[in-house]
Amino acid sequence: MENDTESKKFKATLDSLSSIREYVTEQASKAGIDKNRIYKLCLAVDEIATNIINYGYLRSGIKNAHVQAIITKNAKHFSVVLEDTAPPFNPFERELPNDEELNKPLEERPIGGLGIMLAKDSVDEFRYEYKNSTNRNIFRINICNEDT
Repeated sequence: MENDTESKKFKATLDSLSSIREYVTEQASKAGIDKNRIYKLCLAVDEIATNIINYGYLRSGIKNAHVQAIITKNAKHFSVVLEDTAPPFNPFERELPNDEELNKPLEERPIGGLGIMLAKDSVDEFRYEYKNSTNRNIFRINICNEDT
């Protein structure tokens, strides 16, 4: 089966997060992904989309911006790519919380990194690339075993 790709553009506002989740959920359901995996995928996408909107655009003072969600599916994989034109930000360059920090009470923990850690742990593959002045956060879940 060849790749089937669809995309949709969303305003880069926090109000768009539910629409992004609905779009990902609808497409993943059509691909036959089970509800538990869809929930985890949406959690990962939601965390990174929130960072794009809050830190990439709002904190940078960029208005009237968009986030593009590109969905690609085939017999083996389902992927979501979030594209934005905010200043470059590679989430993997940020240090993730360690066990010591995670065991501290909430009010004593340093801010940041948990969403990225959650995104990494919620999907089979999460990666980042910056191409043509565009941030690309790529989430992939396996639909079937690579050996089949």
